[in-house]
Amino acid sequence: MLFQSYVPRAPLCEFVEDFWQYQNYVSTHARERILPSGTFEMVFNLQEDELRIYGPSQSDVCRRFTGAVISGPYAEAFMSDSAEEAAILGVHFKPGGASSILGIPARELCNAHIDLHAIWGRTANTMREQLSALRDPMDRFRLVEQTLLERLSDPICRHGAVRRGLEILMRTHGRAKIRDIAKIVDLSRRRFIELFAAEVGVTPKLFGRLQRFQYAVAAARRSSRVDWAQLAIECGYSDQSHLIHEFVEFSGVSPFDFWQRQNRLACEGAHVKRNHLPLTD
Repeated sequence: MLFQSYVPRAPLCEFVEDFWQYQNYVSTHARERILPSGTFEMVFNLQEDELRIYGPSQSDVCRRFTGAVISGPYAEAFMSDSAEEAAILGVHFKPGGASSILGIPARELCNAHIDLHAIWGRTANTMREQLSALRDPMDRFRLVEQTLLERLSDPICRHGAVRRGLEILMRTHGRAKIRDIAKIVDLSRRRFIELFAAEVGVTPKLFGRLQRFQYAVAAARRSSRVDWAQLAIECGYSDQSHLIHEFVEFSGVSPFDFWQRQNRLACEGAHVKRNHLPLTD
């Protein structure tokens, strides 16, 4: 089967959105642009011990990692090599959920990839080898689930103000003002920003912008025709030019270009991964 996913049991589901796997994935595109979402991803290449990542501005510059890697929250898009994604498994963390399992402050991995070995040592290598040897997706998911449960910090250190701030920013799609959230959680604006960045990996302002961008992306994908000026208003942008600027900054393409690409891929019957935009360039 091409794609499968699994939602872990409590208490892990408080920190992890889901586990996912692609098997026998074939793309007609050499690269896939991965859009920023303010979240962490743990990824295992099940076929070879390497993953290649390319930057948005230097598309020919390749960064090579082992086959077990952590992707921190990014403020811009980056690109993956689709040839390496024929058999791949990942953990999609909820916002603010990674640091309690990784054991390091989330802010240390902002705009960064890092080999899992650098954090977990030999455990990361052994885990990738075990996952590669298994054949049943549920056996793989259970192995990842057990490993992450064992790594979950005890006691769990999550600040209530950060959890409340995340809930407000996600519910309002990034429209809430940071100063207003700081008042609600009874902290100074500076202290709230400090706590939020340590636990989530990005500042609350950037996370709010990413939430608004993701909301605009979802709205554009649902529409057969888009009134961009109206969409900008509905998503909380000041005007259409503001929407365009944010889209280009976070995705590398204009809103119309993104919408055209998505429509073309849909007409071709292509499977598009979460937060991915397949590219020919």
